[in-house]
Parts: sequence; structure tokens; C-alpha cells
Amino acid sequence: MTDIIYLDWNASAPLDPVVREAMLPWLGERFGNASSVHEHGRRARAAIEAARERVAAAAGALPGEVIFTSGGSEANNLFIKGVAASCKPGTVAVSAVEHPSVLEPARQLGRQGWRFSEIGVTGAGAIDETAWREALALRPAIVSVMSANNETGVVQNIAALAGEARAAGVYFHSDAVQVFGRLLWDFHSLGLTAATLSAHKIGGPLGAGALLLDKRVEPIPLIAGGGQERGLRAGTENVAALVGFGLAAERAVARRDAEARRLSALRDECEARLVVAGATVFAYGVARLPNTIYFAFTGIDGGALVDRLDRAGFACGSGSACSSTRPGASHVLRAMNVEPGLARGAVRMSMGRETRGGEIEAFIAVLVHSVSELKNLVAVSV
Repeated sequence: MTDIIYLDWNASAPLDPVVREAMLPWLGERFGNASSVHEHGRRARAAIEAARERVAAAAGALPGEVIFTSGGSEANNLFIKGVAASCKPGTVAVSAVEHPSVLEPARQLGRQGWRFSEIGVTGAGAIDETAWREALALRPAIVSVMSANNETGVVQNIAALAGEARAAGVYFHSDAVQVFGRLLWDFHSLGLTAATLSAHKIGGPLGAGALLLDKRVEPIPLIAGGGQERGLRAGTENVAALVGFGLAAERAVARRDAEARRLSALRDECEARLVVAGATVFAYGVARLPNTIYFAFTGIDGGALVDRLDRAGFACGSGSACSSTRPGASHVLRAMNVEPGLARGAVRMSMGRETRGGEIEAFIAVLVHSVSELKNLVAVSV
């Protein structure tokens, strides 16, 4: 459908047309295996290494620190499970608002001889200082705190947290999938041990991601059987996807600052209208991604509202796309101690490079009408 206004960019961004064009030859006449030594293979290897250099430059890392994966979830698992497999069992501490691909492997370790510790957050979604101190006091082997939350958009003070973790001798990882390409973010400047990136959030293809990893850390690979990616991720590389990832990273960072200013203005305007309409905006007033709004209306079911918006031509989300098959309130909002009834009404709106002011005006008008209709239905059923 061409008439849908897409407002779910945190779930996935449309493939950048320029990126698509760069990928096409690698889906046709350029078909070599990058591990082959003949010309076809050498050409594929050169394309992968060029993509690695592009991703590294965009992320403030060295090319040798970029481990390509199938996406963010694999990269998160590779770090947490891979590092744990290379260490004696200890404590793994992750924030309570992490993506499921961080929380679940950490919980699995908790059932395999490790101590699992969840770092609490404030009502605004930021890491709670007391909870952070308590987590460090456990002398964890692994800590993971996301740079920006995929639901609320809350941006954590990663530089400060990473500095304290480094001083304590802790491996510190950050899921940077949502912040990369949207705000200034630099792997080396932040002092991270590892970080996760994903192509499809920034206009690249689905099925490509990366773990940025300090060379002094050697996790056990999740996928064994080949020497690809420093021996940490066996398997024939998806050359087309990695070419797309490299170009998408370069393009996203080039337009990042201008887009952040433009989207921040749209977000602020939209939020002001939402508040007037009676919405609760979660994490309102704290440092957040410029493109993200997470809100709810009292007494309105979020799933029902998303469905009505979809039928009216607006694609929004109701939380993490990776958790959409799980019923119940968002674990992020539970961690923020949001009242359960309100949490069940949560709707996430996230914008991107194609979003324009007129679309936001139309969205607000349809949203207010949809909320009014749902309230009338609730009143009739009572």
C-alpha cells in the first residue's frame, strides 16, 4: 500500500534507495564467495572489507573491531553468551529496560551457574544511581546497558557508566542499535568494551548487524566451523547485505545532525499536541532520541488504538517489535513503575528521514478521533 504513513522507524527503516542500488550487483552478476581465492572471491572479500571500514568510520571504531553478524539480536547474544563461555561463572548485570535479546541470554546464564542481576531505572527510565552502585558492588564480569531505549527513546549516560565500569575492571557492552545514526555516538570516545549495531534501523537491509568488540576480548563463537569474522562468526557472508550496511551507516551519519534537529522539532510539536489531547507521554522532558514518542491515554487499550490507526493509514507500534507476540504490558514500563492499566495503553510513534510535518498533523487529527471513538465504545460497554 502506498498511502500508509509509516511511523514505526524504531522497528525498521525503509531501505534507502541509494543503498538498494549499491546492493543490486551483489544479488546478480557479483556472486562470489568471499572465502574463495579466485577473482570472484577476492572481489567479494574486498567489498566486505570496504563495508567494514565504512561501518567502523561511522561508529568511531577500528575496522578490526567490527564483527559482522545477522543483526542486533545475534550481536547481543554473541557478546553475552560468548564472553560468559570464556570466563568462570560470575555475575552478569543488565539494565531492566534492555531489549529481549540482552535480557534473555543474561537470564539464561542465571540458570547456568551465573548470578543474574537486573539494574533498576528511575520513573523516567534512566539508570538509577543506587541500583547502579549496587550492581558494581557485586563485581560483575559482564555489564550491558543500552545507549538508547527502543520504546521510550531514553538516552543513557553511557560515557559515565562505561568509565565507572572500566575503572572496576568490568566488561561493559551497550546495545547502540537505536542511537547509532540518530545522535552523536562514538565507540572509542565512550570507552566501551563492546557495542551492537544494526543495519535495518538506519536505512540498510534486514539481516545485517555488527558487534563492535575490543580486540583484547575473545568470546567463544556462537556459530563455529569457519574462520570468518576473526573466527568469531562462522558462515559464508551475505555480501549484498554487508555492502548495504556499510553505505547505510555512512549515509546515516552524514545526515545525522540535520535530521536530529528536524525530527526533534517535529517530536516536540507532536508531544505538545498529545499532552493537550490528554495523553501521558512516557519519559517526557528527559534526554531522548529525537524521533521517538511513547504515550498512552487512560482507559484506552494500546493494541486497539494501534489497530484503528493502522486501518486509518498510520503504521505505529505498541512497544518493541521483538516483543509484539507477547501479551501484557511492556517490561520497560513495568521497570519504570508505570501503573499497569496505563502501561497497557502504550503506543510508540517513531519517525525517520521521510516523515514530514503534514503527516504529523494528519496523525494527530486521526489519533484524537480514534481515542474519542474508543472512549465512547468503552462507555457504552460499561
